Amino acid sequence: QVQLVESGGGLVQAGGSLKLSCAASIASSHSVLTMAWFRQAPGKGPDFVASIFWRSDYTYYADSVKGRFTISKDNTKNTVYLQMDSLRSEDTAVYLCAAVDQYKTKFLFNAYDNYDYWGQGTQVTVSS
Repeated sequence: QVQLVESGGGLVQAGGSLKLSCAASIASSHSVLTMAWFRQAPGKGPDFVASIFWRSDYTYYADSVKGRFTISKDNTKNTVYLQMDSLRSEDTAVYLCAAVDQYKTKFLFNAYDNYDYWGQGTQVTVSS
């Protein structure tokens, strides 16, 4: 069982920065393979933002955030971060942390239904 808790969301002006955190509580018999950030705007489906493979540290980013957002992790704290810079109004959304703890025959890192565990989400609002 994996439990995820996001934090760090809030209200920020356009051009500003926020750093989100996702702390994973993992049972001793489980281990995280991949963690990711998705975001969901009101009335829209979840969109992939970024992912990181736990063992290799390999990262992927959506084109819309590439160069502005950085995903990272702290192995000792079982925590993944999303540093968001140069924020825009269109970045406004509920940001959701997701994780996978099982190998899968076909895994699409940017598909929300490929992830098994989700946090409650943290609201990010970017205003002018």
